Amino acid sequence: MTSLSPSPSGELGEPWDALVLAGGHSQRLGGQDKASAVVGGLRLLDRVLAAAGAAERIVIVGPPRPARPGSRSVRWTREDPPGGGPVAAIAAGLRLVEAPLVAVLAVDLPFIGAAELADLLGSLRGEPPGHRDADVAVLADPAGRPQYLAAAWGTAALRAALPADPTGRSVRSLLAGRDVRTVPATADACLDCDDPASLAAARARAVPGTHGSGTMP
Repeated sequence: MTSLSPSPSGELGEPWDALVLAGGHSQRLGGQDKASAVVGGLRLLDRVLAAAGAAERIVIVGPPRPARPGSRSVRWTREDPPGGGPVAAIAAGLRLVEAPLVAVLAVDLPFIGAAELADLLGSLRGEPPGHRDADVAVLADPAGRPQYLAAAWGTAALRAALPADPTGRSVRSLLAGRDVRTVPATADACLDCDDPASLAAARARAVPGTHGSGTMP
């Protein structure tokens, strides 16, 4: 796994899709719907969708939720069986992905923004156009801890990495034998709200109505 400093522009010459893992009710959050939890006046789902606004297509894996007024269209799907884990969800969502690059995102990342996604996607660029300098790029916090569900993949590489039976498999297992790059990011961009303490911390930091790692007071 090699580390890569973010490119200044993050510009891409090829399209990308976003695949958002939105799950259902979280036992670690007392059974509430994680995607509908509100941080800074917005649902976690809406914050991630705003970050991925430049995607050609957004695929969400999980129970459909009401759309926010004025939001763009998305495609919903479910893993089979429901509750089969994140790799099963990725496998289900990937069936609807068409672009050559795909951002794979957990729904519980309140402060990831378009800049971080541009850095991830830009780190996969190669020459000539369409060539990949890596199979996958993942965000890493200042301590070097990777966030596997804040990642950009070459779509073909992700399809090849999926096991025949994805049920119960870890996302980290997909990286075995792959050319992986880590992209440094802030601790906030890598923060996931997977328990009451982290959700409370995100709410304490968030500016109402904003999203992305640059919106902290």
